[in-house]
Amino acid sequence: MCARAALRALPILGIGVGVYLRVIRPWQLRWGATDDEVRRAMPGDGLVARPTFNATRAVTVQAPPSLIWPWIVQIGFGRAGWYTYDLLDNFGRPSAKHIIPELQHLQTGDLIPFYQGIGAPEGVGMKVKALQREEWMLWWDDKTHDTTWTWALYPVDEQRTRLTTRVRMRYRWTKPTILFSLLVEFTDLVMMRKCLLGIKQRAEHLATTPPGLTPRESQGPAAAAVRDGPRA
Repeated sequence: MCARAALRALPILGIGVGVYLRVIRPWQLRWGATDDEVRRAMPGDGLVARPTFNATRAVTVQAPPSLIWPWIVQIGFGRAGWYTYDLLDNFGRPSAKHIIPELQHLQTGDLIPFYQGIGAPEGVGMKVKALQREEWMLWWDDKTHDTTWTWALYPVDEQRTRLTTRVRMRYRWTKPTILFSLLVEFTDLVMMRKCLLGIKQRAEHLATTPPGLTPRESQGPAAAAVRDGPRA
């Protein structure tokens, strides 16, 4: 009976796999991105040859790069959070709603922690491979060399910016890391979409704050400096 039930389920499983590969996967690998953005070369593309997972996502932010960049720089577990579902990816600690001055000095070689705790006191994550302030930042897995994550800011005009992110990953089917790769395959869009929209919301809120008025969500000297620009 079990064998017969399994045989009956095979066509349904096949249809499900087909729908995922032909419809759902292509859509989730380019959520929000235009054809030109998908084709555009981004920093770090050459570090992972023939990626199994190659996802480009984008969103328009009603703010200039200078008001978006600080939110990206401070991102990470135990830092400002991921601006997503904090219960799942930040141990329930709320993601920051203000710019944190001490986290604004990210440099090449710094670790962006995805997790930190027992067995990983220094954190597990990706390292900053290179960056160009207010333009782009490239992370990569310096241990396996099979994953890169690029953030880029492309101005549309003086008040609008395309926030674009690209993850390139080559699956290692015979390695234990394949379990993490499959987790990324099926859940990455859910978290990435929320993250992009979280950055968008914060940057736009900062952009619409009148000079001299600092709401609680954007309080602090770093936010004021970013919003108002250098003083004469």
